[in-house]
Amino acid sequence: MKIAFIGYGKVGAPLADQLQLLGYDVTLAAKDPNSDNVKNALAKNSNLAIEEPSVAVKDADIVFLATPFEANKVALHALGRELKGKILIDCTNPVGANLTHGLNSTQSGSEMIQHLVPDTHVVKAFTIYGYENFENNVYPNYNVKPMMMYCGNDLNAKNIVSKLIAELGWEPLDVGGLEQALHLEHMTLLWVRMVRVMGHSANMVWAHLSR
Repeated sequence: MKIAFIGYGKVGAPLADQLQLLGYDVTLAAKDPNSDNVKNALAKNSNLAIEEPSVAVKDADIVFLATPFEANKVALHALGRELKGKILIDCTNPVGANLTHGLNSTQSGSEMIQHLVPDTHVVKAFTIYGYENFENNVYPNYNVKPMMMYCGNDLNAKNIVSKLIAELGWEPLDVGGLEQALHLEHMTLLWVRMVRVMGHSANMVWAHLSR
């Protein structure tokens, strides 16, 4: 399975690294192959491939969107044709002033993305935490895995994303259709406020306990 990354900074780079180590064919969609983010990603894993964005996305089965949210419109507009029919994993979060929701909670960022690329299967995943837990999600002192919530409208796409989530060491939890993305974005804001503002440890995750 081929995976492309649009965005490979603090969130995208560790995910790309780990997926490549799991045996996936991972490509960074890079306008500038000499950018600092590309160099940093390759310094961590030299087996990551680099291609022009249109080539990387066209050849991919799954595309991760891990850019700053404000860059999404431009990136997706340029790649709309290549994204048709693909699974697009939205790792982005619209963040406004003073850690508020960047779209004023009137619409989720994922729903906006789905509107921009209507022929793409958008799944919200790999959010609700800061980058620290994408670099290392292992909590050996507990007999539970950290939880990763995800949502989307296409069941087959969600099943594929759930498999990736599990392979990366998370417990996947399907929370419903893409309308649930707004709540996941608020969970991200909650985590960020607790850690970046209130001083809680960044080594903090949610868990799913059931009986």
